[in-house]
Amino acid sequence: MTEEHVTDPSITSDDKLWALLSYLFTPIIPIVLLLIEDKKDRPFLKAHYPQALAWGIVVYVLAAILSFTVVLSCIIGVATLVFNILWGIKAYNGEYVVIPVITDFVKKQGWGA
Repeated sequence: MTEEHVTDPSITSDDKLWALLSYLFTPIIPIVLLLIEDKKDRPFLKAHYPQALAWGIVVYVLAAILSFTVVLSCIIGVATLVFNILWGIKAYNGEYVVIPVITDFVKKQGWGA
């Protein structure tokens, strides 16, 4: 069986690249996207950068709280890097990323698409 991959024709390669960068360089790139007028209202980007920003903030807070234990900090750092890369690649392929708890929170607040 082959899996059909349906992509939205309104998603540009520029949108995919910005979505990838928003996961890889969170929270800096999502903040930059908030400030770029023609990018912040793009539907595909609006589905990605708010949750990437929320994810980045959660990770930094967790890292600050657990910074007294080196082992936990290293585990969180490696896990964060792996998830950021996986979600970035998924976004670059034109797919929507669902981060447990964070995606629902962002949508309920009206920040994401």
